[in-house]
Amino acid sequence: MGIQRSHWAVPWAWAALMVACSTPNPDVRVRELPDGQLQVTGPLAGPFPTVEELAGNACEIMTRQPGASSGDYGMEYCALVYYSGAEDAYYLSHLSDVQGTSVGRTKSCLVPTKLDDPRHLDAVILGRGHNHPHNRRFSQKDMGRDREWVPSRIADSRTGKVLRRHLLLFYREKAGECRAYKFDYADREVAALRGGVWVPIGSVSDDQGNIELYKGQDWTP
Repeated sequence: MGIQRSHWAVPWAWAALMVACSTPNPDVRVRELPDGQLQVTGPLAGPFPTVEELAGNACEIMTRQPGASSGDYGMEYCALVYYSGAEDAYYLSHLSDVQGTSVGRTKSCLVPTKLDDPRHLDAVILGRGHNHPHNRRFSQKDMGRDREWVPSRIADSRTGKVLRRHLLLFYREKAGECRAYKFDYADREVAALRGGVWVPIGSVSDDQGNIELYKGQDWTP
């Protein structure tokens, strides 16, 4: 599956941070608003007809960023996934590389909460996407009830679709394979993208974010 990127770009009024290189990363377009919230532009990639196709492409894009697959001391990037009813399509925003306070094996990225996409003023933010440079599992903290995104379902009046909110995770194996995972906020189920299809592998069993894998399932096939 080839990576789809948007050909649209916005003027560079963005605080793209430097990541071990001498020039800004063109995929990182994030700024802090006066109220302290982070805003990213969009789209970086799309349109995609399904979340599955978006996730496969986003995995390739995000895990190939500088430091994104560098192990324990690598970089975590965040992005927004959103939907346009006018185009009945899904998009990936540009990235944020604004780091949290965690160090060492515990990674964090401050997730943007605002989107600037003048071409898709009907955009509905459906989820957050981030990479892990060091493991392929969701963190317990991300699965907790206190981080649940509500409402977990949104009805789009233009298409009649009932959209579900989710959290996406991307990890690149040392052998090169890119793995994508989804946590559905509505049914609190964890799924792995395999062969272009979401395969349920477990569910979150409590408010603290503990994951119970289904019988015969694991994080790898």
